[in-house]
Amino acid sequence: MNFLRRRLSDSSFVANLPNGYMMDLQRPDNSTSSPVSPAMERKHPQPPQPSQSSSAGTSIFSSISSAMKQTTQAAAGLIDHSTSPTPPVAPKPKILLVIDDAHTEWAKYFQGKKVNGEFDIRVEQAEFSELNLAAYVTGGCMVDMQVMRNGTKVVRSFKPDFVLIRQHAYSMALGEDFRSLIIGLQYGGIHTVNSLYSIYNFCSKPWVFSQLIKIFNSLGPEKFPLVEQTFFPSHKQMVTTPNFPVVVKLGHAHAGMGKVKVENQHDFRDMASIVAMARTYATAEPFIDSKYDIRIQKIGNNYKAYMRTSISGNWKANTGSAMLEQIAMTERYRLWADACAEMFGGLDICAVKAVHSKDGKDYIIEVMDSSMPLIGEHVEEDRQLIADLVVSKMTQLVTTAGSTPSPLRPWPPQVQPQSVKTQPGPQLAQLSQPRPPPQGGPRQPQASQPPRTNAPPQQRLSPQGQQPQSPMSTSPQQQRSPGSPQQVRSATGSSPVQASKAGVFPPQQPRPPAQGRAPSQPSPTETSKQQANPHPHLNKSQSLTNTFSISESSQRGNPNEDEAKAETIRNLRKSFASLFSD
Repeated sequence: MNFLRRRLSDSSFVANLPNGYMMDLQRPDNSTSSPVSPAMERKHPQPPQPSQSSSAGTSIFSSISSAMKQTTQAAAGLIDHSTSPTPPVAPKPKILLVIDDAHTEWAKYFQGKKVNGEFDIRVEQAEFSELNLAAYVTGGCMVDMQVMRNGTKVVRSFKPDFVLIRQHAYSMALGEDFRSLIIGLQYGGIHTVNSLYSIYNFCSKPWVFSQLIKIFNSLGPEKFPLVEQTFFPSHKQMVTTPNFPVVVKLGHAHAGMGKVKVENQHDFRDMASIVAMARTYATAEPFIDSKYDIRIQKIGNNYKAYMRTSISGNWKANTGSAMLEQIAMTERYRLWADACAEMFGGLDICAVKAVHSKDGKDYIIEVMDSSMPLIGEHVEEDRQLIADLVVSKMTQLVTTAGSTPSPLRPWPPQVQPQSVKTQPGPQLAQLSQPRPPPQGGPRQPQASQPPRTNAPPQQRLSPQGQQPQSPMSTSPQQQRSPGSPQQVRSATGSSPVQASKAGVFPPQQPRPPAQGRAPSQPSPTETSKQQANPHPHLNKSQSLTNTFSISESSQRGNPNEDEAKAETIRNLRKSFASLFSD
């Protein structure tokens, strides 16, 4: 120990020792942690220190137990989850494809609008020439778009949820035919404004004019004044026309293209040669010296009427300089728009073009669909109306898809009583089973019951010289169940004891009248009351009870009457057997 004290007095030696060793060496000799007294360590053993492995195992077991405790509490509903709500997941926006040129930015008209109040609208705009698509049976329609935005080519692929079509899908003048894209959208089940069915039908003006002819035949020339028009499938039929001048329209074109005014027969023949070179159809209609043009447009439930007067003197009012003026919407104009909006399953957006001649007459010449150009001072308002119409259609589509009835849903409750009332026959047939014949009597052959067919039933012969009775002439009382007391009394006209014996006859066989009595007929008042209040269906227990009561009352009758009636039954069965055997 003296040696250690001398070494500790050396500063260089102490500086080289760790901090913990210096504190242990300065303790007194009787310290239990002295490294030089192993005997003392054996006499005073120190408590074992927990290792890192044991502490880690303890922490694992404690975490598992706490997790199990939380799971148990959560299953028992003891933990309140309202304090930590999960963040709501934003619904996927609906993609709207607008097919229009780049001059109109449709995204700003849909800004801030939501479908059904929860889905945002993402607008993608392109022209027909910038689109390509692939449609699948179960995968819908995938559209590829390649557009130029600020000199940069943008390529996108998406699945549209809705499409607004503001361009012509087919034009022979411009050599554009995008009907294949219309077919692809229809193939993929995409909903559009206007409908794809109507847009495809509007790809041929004579086809649309044929629908105007149907409206003309339905409403008449006074309410729907349609211009006279002649259709030529090819140039071969273009020989002559009854009157000149005429306007010849070649094929399917827009904006006044393909329209020629023909003054005489020679010019008409020259026009036929041009039609032959174009290899298309043509129409001819009389030229109308117009004072102004009329256009009635309908966007949803909004109507507007415009008057366009040519200033440049061109016979085509839609070309050159013209003066446009909004006029009042009359009931006559509204009828034109509503009648044309019903063609091809319905047009959400349409416009009717007419010509007002100098003699004061109107002539309807054309109808346009959703690709119609917007004119006048209210163009911005019309675009907003179109946007609102599209949002309402998309909302209707979402709500309809969410509330589609299941095919396994049961019938409504109000239909079930009707189905019960329409089939009373089997229940009455089960209740009106014929009773077995009395003992000792001959059994009725099976041929005595004729098969039921759709042919009119034959008249049944009644024995003892009675009038033949038809099954259709039976009274309502005879069609009742045998347990009904009204039937028994009205059919026999006698006491209940005698009437109870009528239960032995089948309901289809006429009951022979009692001896010495004429068959009584029910009064008209009683018959009308019984027809107004039909007898309710009897259950099986009531049927059996009535049957037993009838059999008991029949056993209490006079024996002479029983023998007479039994003989009558035998004769009746023999007559039926001989009738059906023949």
